[in-house]
Amino acid sequence: MQKTNWHAKHEASLSFGDRIADSVANGMGSWRFIIWQSIIVLAWMFLNIVGWMRHWDVYPFILLNLIFSTQAAYAAPIIMMSQNRQNERDREQALNDYQTNTEAKLEIEALQLHLNKLETEKLDKIMEMLLEMKQSR
Repeated sequence: MQKTNWHAKHEASLSFGDRIADSVANGMGSWRFIIWQSIIVLAWMFLNIVGWMRHWDVYPFILLNLIFSTQAAYAAPIIMMSQNRQNERDREQALNDYQTNTEAKLEIEALQLHLNKLETEKLDKIMEMLLEMKQSR
């Protein structure tokens, strides 16, 4: 029987939508995304300013602004879903850590009691040996 940890249980509980939201949040929160988006925006602006063939979005780039607004309208709730799930996972981990610490505390207390008992028995044995030595003189 294999024992699963809290992280495996959390991963198993994720739905398809949860996994997509996490992937989108991970992608949009990366330098790779920022760099590629910057390259695309600069190319968009350059091609519309120079406009060898035609300008499809002249300055002040209203269409580009609309695209950014649409992206933000979808990205924000998806990222918030991912953050909420991360908070839930963190709470689950904290609860698991608390339970582990509580169990460890109980084990340490039991060990301390056992060590105290051994120490008392050892001292009693030493006292008994000293009394025997004193009586044998």
